[in-house]
Amino acid sequence: MTGRTIVVDRDIPFIAGVFEPWFKVRYLAGRAIVARDVRDAVALVVRTRTRCDAQLLAGSSVKLVATATIGTDHIDMAYCAAQGIAVVSAPGCNAAAVAQYVLAALRALSLDRPGATLGIVGVGHVGSLVADAAARAGLRVLLNDPPREAAEGSAAFTPLPELLAASDIVTLHIPLWPENRDFADAAFFAAMKSGASFINASRGEVVDENALLAARPRLYRLVLDVWKNEPDINLALLAVADLATPHIAGYSIQGKINGTQAVVQAVGRHFGIEPLQAFRVTGVALPQEPYDIRRDDAALRQDPSSFEFLRSHYAYRNDQL
Repeated sequence: MTGRTIVVDRDIPFIAGVFEPWFKVRYLAGRAIVARDVRDAVALVVRTRTRCDAQLLAGSSVKLVATATIGTDHIDMAYCAAQGIAVVSAPGCNAAAVAQYVLAALRALSLDRPGATLGIVGVGHVGSLVADAAARAGLRVLLNDPPREAAEGSAAFTPLPELLAASDIVTLHIPLWPENRDFADAAFFAAMKSGASFINASRGEVVDENALLAARPRLYRLVLDVWKNEPDINLALLAVADLATPHIAGYSIQGKINGTQAVVQAVGRHFGIEPLQAFRVTGVALPQEPYDIRRDDAALRQDPSSFEFLRSHYAYRNDQL
């Protein structure tokens, strides 16, 4: 073991014991990681629960932040770039799980009827898989993704106002960029046709929750996996949602394996450690029980204050069932 220290979110699965041959490892709860914990660390391995900014990182030895998540909205990218701190995420690691979640919601609420129109806002890793699965199920699919449209041309994409007006179901899969905060606002919901359904399994902050509550009487079904101010979620929204879950749409065993492999390999690349660069999670048995989204909904409704507990103790599902 060298004298180098890394700090690891203890709730990242399959990671305990992996780094010890090369580092001194400090395992901590993600929300509990503070500046004194990382002062002597050369790397952080985190999830969304750790805000990585100047308050945490200033004066530390950190040279790498590796997050086992698809997004980086919990990381101050500008600060890290200015300080020469490398940032690595795991894009697409849980895309199949989120797609599974959306299709499970459609089935549970009988929204997956052939010929219905599904509007997908954000067509990255997740949105693309949702589109493929929905098309196979016989749904008509409309896509909106301005960055992709700018790069690829408009042929495959629909302007947002047209998509909202034509869709029987609208599902959001956009990243939490600063310009996307409250993306789904009063004008967004007013543009949706009356009686359409709405799904958000991206980030809670991309929805104006007051606008959603005001629009709720016009909507048919409402599915929410993500919320503002997690874990202190909006109980009024919980009460009017048809399916409500504790930010677990991406929580498949395959997705967690992908995320863990991505961050371990990133540490290996950064520090030139070949066994870590080649790291693979092995020997994990896949659950054989088909996903029951209503069970996750019931668990949250039984005790909304258990939101964080339900996430941390989630029984990862098989995203191929």
